[in-house]
Amino acid sequence: MLSRKFSYSLKKNTWGGSNMMEKEISFAWYRLRGLGLLCLCSFVFFFGAYLANQKSMAVNGAVNAQTMPINCVQGKNGALALSFDVTEGSGSIESILNILGKCGAKATFFVTANWVDGHPEETKRIVDEGHDIGNRGSDCESMTEKSAREVRTILEETSDKVQKLTGTKMKLFRAPYGEYDSVLVGITASEGLLPVRWSVDSEDWKDYGIESIVNKVTRSEQLDAGAIVRMHGGAKNTAQALEAIIEDLRRQGYVSVPISQLLQ
Repeated sequence: MLSRKFSYSLKKNTWGGSNMMEKEISFAWYRLRGLGLLCLCSFVFFFGAYLANQKSMAVNGAVNAQTMPINCVQGKNGALALSFDVTEGSGSIESILNILGKCGAKATFFVTANWVDGHPEETKRIVDEGHDIGNRGSDCESMTEKSAREVRTILEETSDKVQKLTGTKMKLFRAPYGEYDSVLVGITASEGLLPVRWSVDSEDWKDYGIESIVNKVTRSEQLDAGAIVRMHGGAKNTAQALEAIIEDLRRQGYVSVPISQLLQ
């Protein structure tokens, strides 16, 4: 009798243990499946975040690249660019063109609509003699203080006048005083113009004399292959300093080319 009760108790305990084991296995399976789902959701989330971040980086990189005007480029073969801002008050740039022709140097001229109106023949001569012609926008006012509509009107007026006179479509833009903001650069890009500044400033507008202009350019710490030099068509001593600048640059192994060629 005792043996039979013991046997029954043993079987009962065995069956109870079996049920408990099944429950534990079932519980463990659900935990494992839940953990798997959690890991999968986490993977999807973080992978999606990674892709979104990569896309954001690409977009931001494009925006940052667009909002940075060109100061200089990675030059080679000693090429650099001489450039001139030419506004309504500049008057004739015939002497500058004559010196460039005499020295066999090429340059870039950023002009305004008012100057083009007053000097159509010189405008054509710039293009005919192989120089770049770029858009300077307004004569004296900062373009960043104007509305988007005003900026477009100014840029298109200058570009249209130059294209009618020379058959050349402008591709370069330099803002007055080199002042840019994201709005101006965005409009510039939509007009098919590349924003340009400079890396070497002659400071010829200060009228410190010929020697000062020559030294500011040829002894500049920023002077290097790929540099963009800024001068002004209407500054008092620029034309007189230009030949000495070109000769000194050549002795240093540099040659002046249009900015468009520098960018290539």
